Parts: sequence; C-alpha cells; structure tokens
Amino acid sequence: MQPVECGTCGNKVLAEKFSPSHTSVQWLDDAESACPEFARRAALGEHSSWIPTCPALRDSIENAVRAGALATDQLRHEPVPGRLG
Repeated sequence: MQPVECGTCGNKVLAEKFSPSHTSVQWLDDAESACPEFARRAALGEHSSWIPTCPALRDSIENAVRAGALATDQLRHEPVPGRLG
C-alpha cells in the first residue's frame, strides 16, 4: 500500500490498486474525524461503515494513478505459510 493525500482536505490514507476497478484504502485515522465528507454524513446520522467512499479522496487516488505515484500493474504478494521469499 502506498500513501495518498486527499487533495481537498489533506487527509492521508494508504491505498492500492491492482486494476482500474479495484481500489483498497486503509484509513490511518478515524474516518469521521479525518475526513470532512465522512464527518458531514455521520452528523446526518449515517454510520461511517456504510459510507462507500469520499469523492474527493477517490479523485485524489485516481490522480495518483495518473501521475504514476500509485501503480496498478503490481501483483499482490501474500505470505505463504511455510515458505520463505
């Protein structure tokens, strides 16, 4: 996962993309306190686990892909029990 900063609010997350349709995001802070969009929706009574994404963060991730800062062609390597390397 690579760090990505939201171009709107400056929130930092870790993100990875293995194809144009696949995006994984790991929040480094509580989403409701780190992201104005999540905070706004939470204030309206929506639980953050039901909010699919922040449009500004999604755009920032796509911009990172276009800039070459976040690759989409890397294969994911998961550790295999009992096997080194």
